[in-house]
Formats: sequence, C-alpha cells, structure tokens
Amino acid sequence: MDIGGLTKIGDTQWQVPKRGGMRVPGVIFADAALVTSMDDKVLQQLCNVAALPGIVEAAYAMPDAHWGYGFPIGGVAAFDPEEGGVISAGGVGFDISCGVRTLLTGLTRADIEPVKMALADSLFQNIPAGLGSTGKISLEPAAMDAMLGGGAVWALAQGHGRPEDLERMEEHGRVVDARPDFVSDQAKRRQHDEMGTLGSGNHYLEVQEVTLIHDVATAAAFGLKQGEIVVSIHCGSRGLGHQIGTEFLREMAEAAPGFGLALPDLELASAPITSELGQRYLGAMRAAINCAYANRQIITHLTRRVLAHFFPGGGFDLLFDVSHNTCKEEWHLVGGKRRRLFVHRKGATRAFGAGHAGLPAAFAAVGQPVIIGGSMGTSSAILAGNPPPERAFASACHGAGRAMSRHAALRQWRGREVVDRLAERGIIIKSPTSRGVAEEAPGAYKDTGAVVDAAHAAGLARKVARLEPIICIKG
Repeated sequence: MDIGGLTKIGDTQWQVPKRGGMRVPGVIFADAALVTSMDDKVLQQLCNVAALPGIVEAAYAMPDAHWGYGFPIGGVAAFDPEEGGVISAGGVGFDISCGVRTLLTGLTRADIEPVKMALADSLFQNIPAGLGSTGKISLEPAAMDAMLGGGAVWALAQGHGRPEDLERMEEHGRVVDARPDFVSDQAKRRQHDEMGTLGSGNHYLEVQEVTLIHDVATAAAFGLKQGEIVVSIHCGSRGLGHQIGTEFLREMAEAAPGFGLALPDLELASAPITSELGQRYLGAMRAAINCAYANRQIITHLTRRVLAHFFPGGGFDLLFDVSHNTCKEEWHLVGGKRRRLFVHRKGATRAFGAGHAGLPAAFAAVGQPVIIGGSMGTSSAILAGNPPPERAFASACHGAGRAMSRHAALRQWRGREVVDRLAERGIIIKSPTSRGVAEEAPGAYKDTGAVVDAAHAAGLARKVARLEPIICIKG
C-alpha cells in the first residue's frame, strides 16, 4: 500500500481522509512496515465501508488487515440504526462466528513429549477435520432448531461439557434473538452432519506451549503459566454459516436499489438494520453464531476425552472463547454520548477492558482474554482488552493475517515439504490433505509477533503471553 495518501497520527495509527462518498474517515492501526505490506485493495475497501449509510466515527482496519470480500479482513465498523445504519452480510462474511477458544491443561512439555505422536494421532482420529468433514452427530429438524436457538447451552444439555464453561464464553454461549426460522432449509441440510467438526481452510486444533509471559498479573488471572501446555480450537459455523452468507448477500444485492442504497461495491450488499430484510439477516446470523458456539463446545468435549485418556484426572478448564466475523448490538460512548450500535467485526474480535459489564467475573479486574491465532509453525498470542477509552469500539485483531493468497501459497509450497520442515522443529502436523497444508503454510501469513506488537502499541489490547505450537490438527 502506498502510504503517501495517508495521514500519520502516530507510530501505529494512520488516517484515510474523507474523499468521494466517504461519510467518515478510515483508520488503519499498524506500523509503517505492516501498512506498506498491505494490498492496495485494503485501502479501497476501507474507503468503500466508510461510504455506507449510518456509519459512526470511522471505518477501522486492524494490524492483520488484508483484502477480503466486501470488508477487508480485519475490518471493524459500527452503524447506528437511528441514523439509517445498515447491516452488511459482506461485513460479517461467510464463516460466521469463526472463533478461537483456549483450554488450560496444567501439563508441561515434559508431560507431552513421551506421548506426543500418539496424542497427535488420537486427536486427529477423534476430531473430524477437512473440507466436508462430518461427525457422529446428526440433527433432525427439531434438534437443529434447538441447537440454533440454544448454542453452547444446547450442547451442554446434550452432555457436551460443563456448566462452568458458559462463564468463559461471549454471551455465555448463547446469543438471544436468534431466529432458526430465518435459516433456510438448505443451510440446515448442510449442517446436518457437521457438528463437532473443524472444517477446512485456516481452522485448526493446536497443542501449544506458553513460552513467554509479558504481563504476570494478568496471566495469573487468566490461569496462564510459562512452560505450561494449552490447547486452542479455531473453527466456526461450517456449511450453515457459509450458506446464510451466500443467500443473504444475493438477496441484499438485489434489494439495495429498493432501499435507495447506492453501494460502492456489490460485495458490500447491505440492508437497513430496521428493515424486514435486515432483521431477518440478524436473526439468521445470530443462529449461525449459536451454531459456532455449539460446534466449538462439542469439539471441546471431544478434545477433553482424548486428553483424559492420556492424562487422567486433568481439569482442562476453558480459558475463554472469542468470536470473529459477527455483527453484535452493543452500547458505546461516541462523542460523550452512549449510543446503541451494530458493530461489524470481520476478522476482528471483541477486546472488552476491565470493568466492562459484558465480562465474566473472573476477568472484571483485568479485561477480556483476546486470543490471536497464528498459522502452523508460527506463534499465537493471548492479549487482554484495555480499559476505556476504547479503541475501534473495543476491537482487536484476530490473527496474523494472510500475506499472500491461497493460490499463491500453492505455487510456492508443497504440503509434504511443509510438514517435513515443521517436523524438524518438533512440530507435528496432521491434516487430511496436502493441499490444505500448503495453502496454510507459515510463510503465507504475516509475522504474528509484528501484528501483536502493533496491536499492543496502538492500545487495541495488551500483550499477556506468547504460545508456540507442538501439535497442529489442520483442516
């Protein structure tokens, strides 16, 4: 990206001045190296988002931002329904509520090493992964609707987990006002056999070691200790979420002229929040969020069973579960006034700070855990939300962010080569396809450390711990 047209606000903040149809400025949180490495399309997409009706304050891009569908991945924008604000299916994306949760194990690398290969094999055998992967749970219509309405609460009622897990999830594992009746039969058919599965793309289950603590007090509140093992699970709402995104993007694009919406890009297909179409999308999207909560909860249950086989008596408590690719109704202070806003976070996560009413009691004094996923062979990170004043509606980055497309990665790497190189570093990769490994090669992503440093310096969230991979089950 050419930074010549940007106004530098600080070492990690750049403003895109209003131009053309932009209603608000754009803001990019990143250092100079990260901004320069971003595709020019990120800038164009940020400007397009800033032109949507009812947008408040600014259109934001996180340090991991890269080109996406409609919104840039790593894009954040909030809309006021009282000012004609819109809901954009392109601003949420296809992988609705893709997210990450991390489990604490109390184990060390010394515990893992003697059984590392057997543990990797067992996780791979018991956690279905890959394109079109299916699990052992099949949901008939009534059960499907109950899951879409109940989220992780439904999963617990089916025996998948513990009641205390709900205290470590956004919305306690269930979004209210979900509308299973607004989800198409086709979307439900796609999800019929996919509960408890990782799926493909950048989804994974990873056994990791805490190799560095940045903030001792916050790490202690999170239950993190240097040298201990955690397990992170990254997946979303699978085929159901993708189908919802596909259907509503098409319907919103066709309906836009009737709403008087002159969209700068058809990929930003939108509808007024208060419209019948906007409300239907919100209901269906919330059902997909619940699906993702339930899916990660079931995978957690399967993971605990595997861990308990190798390490009887372990607790394997949930640290936290965060979602990306959502639009959530929240109250934020804007210009000294509290306003009800609909915050789109595409490839971005909440980062509520200490004292926020939406936090579990365990995190009230330190802020929300913010889980930043890496890619195979690269570090991940745990951050914490900062107290007010909030940046970008209390949002932060969600991962390293792609540095090249999947097609470009396939031209540069072969899956077997990636697996062998990582094995030399003591990292076991298990995946159903060599192609999927090549697409997600570590070199296809930005430097996670640079992204995390920029988020910390920009005040989006503060560094707590660094995690390094030991075993990765890749979709």
